Amino acid sequence: MAAPSDRIEHSRSALAHAVSSRTWRQALSLGRSDATLAPAIRVGLATAVVLIAGGLIGRPELAGFAALGATCSAFGRYEPYPRRAGKLALVGGMIVLYATLAALVGVVAPSAAIEVIAVSIAAGVAALLLAAFAVMGPGAVIPVFASTAAIAFAHTAADVVTVFLATAVGMLVGLGTALLPALLHPAGPAQLAVARALAAVDAHRGTPRDEPARAAIAHARTVVTLNGGARADRHRLALMTLLDDAEGLLEAWARGDDPAHAETVLAHERALRALRRYDGLPTGAAVALPAPPRSFFAEGLARITSRPLILNGIRIAIAAALAAWCASALGFEHPLWATMGAVAAMQGVTFQSTVQRGIQRLLGNMAGAAIAAGLLALSPGYWQAVLAVVAFQVTAELLVVKNYALLSIAVTPMALILTGLAGHLSPAVAIDRVGDTLVGVLIGITVAAVTIEIGDRQHLPAPLNPGPNPGRED
Repeated sequence: MAAPSDRIEHSRSALAHAVSSRTWRQALSLGRSDATLAPAIRVGLATAVVLIAGGLIGRPELAGFAALGATCSAFGRYEPYPRRAGKLALVGGMIVLYATLAALVGVVAPSAAIEVIAVSIAAGVAALLLAAFAVMGPGAVIPVFASTAAIAFAHTAADVVTVFLATAVGMLVGLGTALLPALLHPAGPAQLAVARALAAVDAHRGTPRDEPARAAIAHARTVVTLNGGARADRHRLALMTLLDDAEGLLEAWARGDDPAHAETVLAHERALRALRRYDGLPTGAAVALPAPPRSFFAEGLARITSRPLILNGIRIAIAAALAAWCASALGFEHPLWATMGAVAAMQGVTFQSTVQRGIQRLLGNMAGAAIAAGLLALSPGYWQAVLAVVAFQVTAELLVVKNYALLSIAVTPMALILTGLAGHLSPAVAIDRVGDTLVGVLIGITVAAVTIEIGDRQHLPAPLNPGPNPGRED
């Protein structure tokens, strides 16, 4: 166990890292883009369907909650369809449950203190569940957003029912939209996983470490195993053969050889990324598929009692509550927005990624709030707002891999316009958004620094930390 002085020094170095110029420069770096167009269009389509339906029946407040339910389609974008269905059902059910329970709290106990405590606990639980069940995507901030919106909306029992029904319908639309491609191209996730593995292998050439490439190959094998039924076995075996060939390249390069067939193997990547079945695969090497892994649900149940995950959930709950109370003390009108800032920042895997996400969210919110203020000043009608929300939603999904700050630039105006669907919001609300985000990010980073694990040293200078930077989330 580390001495108290060691922990204090480690926290001090973490806080110093958060304000260093090098950290801020790293937060502005761009990641490598990937095949995100189709998932972005699906998420935008799900949002458009529910918003259009809400407008046609003259219930914009229903459309807003349905759109929150439909955001479940933004999760698990690279998962094989059978596993994606389970994870999306889990996330969608969580969004519906969180919105409904928050609406109930808003009716039964309309107290600011109780609302803060309820939403903060919910944020910690959401972070725990999503981490335990390995659900990649926007993270716990989406269920928290649904909770804050529902608490502000509900005043009667009928409002609770309205929130439940609207969010549930949106969840079903999002689930259906995300799984629709399974009817047209069921091998899509498997082909994309193999393509990404080939890209990782190609990137390994000339570098001393091949762990990332081998990890990508192992992940692709899991996706191929889980994707498709018995009728797709021949295609899956061909994909396994290609992965065997890719692994063979790594072994050859490790021996110092230069295989003549390397370019032939790696050339399959581009065709595999196309939105259609690819039959130009090698055959003959792989003779059987490996046994399927345990279900994600069984694995999640086994991890849900993990001490690090529970402690992280508690940290997030504490940071969320502190952020809301500080925002309230500073006079901001929407203190629960500060909880989202804290939750979004603390979704990082390490302290380094927490700081980067915090910086990126703050900068992105500032730029996005300026855009939102300009749009709100134009007093857009419902259909203009729908068009803006869908456009920002698709843009956000396209930018998710590039940089979280760019993502936040699109998400901030989308969230504010979505919040104002049932009634006009003034441009001044954008200032509140920035203030709440600043409070949330500062509290989140501070709590993360005070509670940092001694083994978390990603933020330290390179001589003390020769390992690679942590990868970005989906």
